[in-house]
Amino acid sequence: MSTFLSWNCRGIRSKLQDLRGFINFFNPVCIGLQETFLSSNISLKLRGYNSVRKDTATGSNHSGGVCILTSNLYPSTPVTLHTSLQAVAVQVHARTLVTVCCVYLPPHDVVSQQDLETLVDQLPTPFILLGDFNGHSTLWGSDVTNSRWRQIERLISNNCVCLLNNDEKTYFHEPTCTFHSLDLAICSPTLLPLLNFIVGRDLCNSDHFPIIVSYADSGGAIQYPPRYPFQRADLGNFMQLADPLRGTSSLDVTGFTTPRYPSV
Repeated sequence: MSTFLSWNCRGIRSKLQDLRGFINFFNPVCIGLQETFLSSNISLKLRGYNSVRKDTATGSNHSGGVCILTSNLYPSTPVTLHTSLQAVAVQVHARTLVTVCCVYLPPHDVVSQQDLETLVDQLPTPFILLGDFNGHSTLWGSDVTNSRWRQIERLISNNCVCLLNNDEKTYFHEPTCTFHSLDLAICSPTLLPLLNFIVGRDLCNSDHFPIIVSYADSGGAIQYPPRYPFQRADLGNFMQLADPLRGTSSLDVTGFTTPRYPSV
């Protein structure tokens, strides 16, 4: 039951406990992180996960940095990207072989349409493209638009890919106390009928909610089968209660009273 998570964490070093909470609940195959605020001299180690990163320049005052954490329970391989954009990608074998790409487009950077097209061209299909695009459009639930929405809509149209977002807001702008949709999930057409998209309800000390993409029958978190401690069962008492000829009455697991049978 494969789950992919994306989150603009606004600095991962102070959010490691929150990240572990996501892992414990969702058991994700991949976690795409934006604005990690990491530089090459800072390590990031998380037990059970391998990382592929593109960091900000050492000593830079600018926000940014992206990372994909991939569970070592799933075979994975980094995908080499030739791009100036803040983007990393891996191929991971969850149910099938799928490419997962994490991207961050800073709000004030000038991003060319060609750079976006070239990035998508390098992703082996099928793929899931996750990240903070900083684009406002009514197509994915924003009440306003900005200059980047045309680029993103053109990217979707030119490459015949699919947007998974619904109208749920993904970002909280604290100065104005308003909600917006900046974080997107885009996928190959073959994956569209297989995937669910939901937005988390906890900012976890960031200003972005996590977005969760999962296969349609997984319901987000992995559901493990129930476990029963049979070795602790009182079989003698069970046999007495289960014998209708003894004329006893007890409650079954649904809360209904079992009928009392007359003795013979």
